[in-house]
Amino acid sequence: MSDLASMRCRPLEGHPPMDPAEIRAHLARVRGWELADGAIRRRFDFADFHRTMAFVNALAWIAHVEDHHPDVAFGYNHCTVRFNTHSVGGISINDFVCAAKVDALLP
Repeated sequence: MSDLASMRCRPLEGHPPMDPAEIRAHLARVRGWELADGAIRRRFDFADFHRTMAFVNALAWIAHVEDHHPDVAFGYNHCTVRFNTHSVGGISINDFVCAAKVDALLP
């Protein structure tokens, strides 16, 4: 488990968003995620709908436990996850913590 995956999300109201250099440094720590439209995003591909839905349900549990909720779009064999932090108006450490936890769902 990466050090990010072992962290917990925390309230960040009143904190500034990460600057571009911080975002780039953290993106290097979560393989497959990219910066897109003010958020970090990753597409996950699966063999079938059952596996996609199992992933989406596990993702929902992470979001619930961390109280940090992504935008999610999915279809038969794919799911795109998008994290940003509304309370800071951009990207925060919480986005990378959840990205790492989501990555840990896969082998």
